[in-house]
Amino acid sequence: MINGKLLSQAIISGANHIANLKQQVDELNVFPVPDGDTGTNMSMTIQAGKRALEELTSDCVDKVADTCAAALLRGARGNSGVILSLLFRGFSKALKGKDVANGEDIATALAVGVENAYKAVMNPTEGTILTVSRMAAEKAVQVSNQTNDPIVVFEEMTLAAQKALAQTPEMLPVLKKAGVVDAGGRGFVVILEGMLSVLKEGKMIDIEQPIQAKINVVSNPFMNYDGEIKFFYCTEFLVQKNKDASNSLKLRAYLESIGDCVVVVDDDSIIKVHVHTNHPGKALEEALHFGTLMNMKIENMHEQYQAKQHEIKQTKENHAYAKVDPDRKYGFVAVSTGEGLNALFTDLGVDKVVSGGQTMNPSTEDILTAIHSVPAQTIFVLPNNKNIIMAAEQAIHLADRRVCVLQTRTIPQGLAAMLAFDPEESFADNRVHMTKALDHVQTGQVTFAARDSEFEGHHIKEGEILALDNGKLSFIEHDMNKAVYKLTKSLVKKSDSNFITIIYGCDVTDEQAEQVHQIISNKYGSSYEINLVSGGQPVYYYIISVE
Repeated sequence: MINGKLLSQAIISGANHIANLKQQVDELNVFPVPDGDTGTNMSMTIQAGKRALEELTSDCVDKVADTCAAALLRGARGNSGVILSLLFRGFSKALKGKDVANGEDIATALAVGVENAYKAVMNPTEGTILTVSRMAAEKAVQVSNQTNDPIVVFEEMTLAAQKALAQTPEMLPVLKKAGVVDAGGRGFVVILEGMLSVLKEGKMIDIEQPIQAKINVVSNPFMNYDGEIKFFYCTEFLVQKNKDASNSLKLRAYLESIGDCVVVVDDDSIIKVHVHTNHPGKALEEALHFGTLMNMKIENMHEQYQAKQHEIKQTKENHAYAKVDPDRKYGFVAVSTGEGLNALFTDLGVDKVVSGGQTMNPSTEDILTAIHSVPAQTIFVLPNNKNIIMAAEQAIHLADRRVCVLQTRTIPQGLAAMLAFDPEESFADNRVHMTKALDHVQTGQVTFAARDSEFEGHHIKEGEILALDNGKLSFIEHDMNKAVYKLTKSLVKKSDSNFITIIYGCDVTDEQAEQVHQIISNKYGSSYEINLVSGGQPVYYYIISVE
């Protein structure tokens, strides 16, 4: 029999195993663009369960399974993380009311989890984690009819998952062409293997601690200061030394007499100075004896400390729970990253912006917290990324107010949905109109190849410019301006609208963006209204919207 303590140790071992191998799982992703990284998302999801179990003292399997499932549900990140949480929810349901688990219980637990996972995915694809978990569950049920030994059942279940994983390339041509197995399926197998290590061998897999290079970090002392500041001004400057400049030790001695945290670095021609003092003028005047001053910076640490404390207070207030206001019908939560994009959503009426997007999938808990911070009866959630939709949908069942997750897969779709909202209309009408608005948006994205690969007939090398037409790889380019022009041309052909919006990211300069804007304006300026927006988003050099 498996008791609660053993099950808890097994899950923690599984969490440690995927944490150690997450990079290997990440590298199985066949789509060449930077993505949410399956291994990382699965690891971060089950780490939430690990943290909850480490604080639990119960020896009952039902309490362990329930605690783990609840933590995974809230900590789920990305589609793979959500599916993993649903698989473990099966353990919670099947082991309810039980102190220990036998072989039949284990088989039933995974079978229930698989059923939950398949129901949650709109169009289940075979050759993925779904297939691997289903075939493992089927084998577990078969073995449990022959023996009720939970260790035997779990071992056979894990072996079946490994065999199913090996078959995934035969089920999905894209995997076979890339010569890899499914990343989500591999992540699930890794977790099962980590659990089996405890159940069969009594061996806990520990997290490997990589050796990290020591990094010298210069930080502002006011950031973590929680007492009286004796010297108010952080003073930094360079001294271009005179030919007859005397020993800088004299300068150091003087600075130490009027302040603290003194750093004086002297080389052949430059003296670099840092000091906290109440008399920055005296420090500068003394330094003039040694040469010419450059790059002077004086900051009031007391004011910066107060500003930081205010920022922390505001952050806490922004994430505080807000009771539903009966007089407020609607509220909005959007997932976005980049100052410009965040400002766009805020200007359109979004109450809370959750930081996240491609490569940075927020958890269900992150989205739920944002929902609960908006005091409205109904909250519309805009995930704005296909890998965030499932995590957002899990928040529907956890929230204490009505939540509607719109199927926005891109930033332009999210913006279009907000533009279609009418505060005078009913919830049902708004949901319909906002959803319809998504169908009228053509989205283009220009990014880079995260890895060498062969994908959909394209031979791709790491770092090459990739153009995505509504999420699908369209072509490869080496010239950024050509990529934007060709992609815009493709989007325009499929749309009868009159608006083109070019949103440029944090890795594009204003001058580069203006060049692109001019190229598009020269071609389409007579027929389309063309807007250039500084989005500040990472990953995507440009996001193009035609609507």
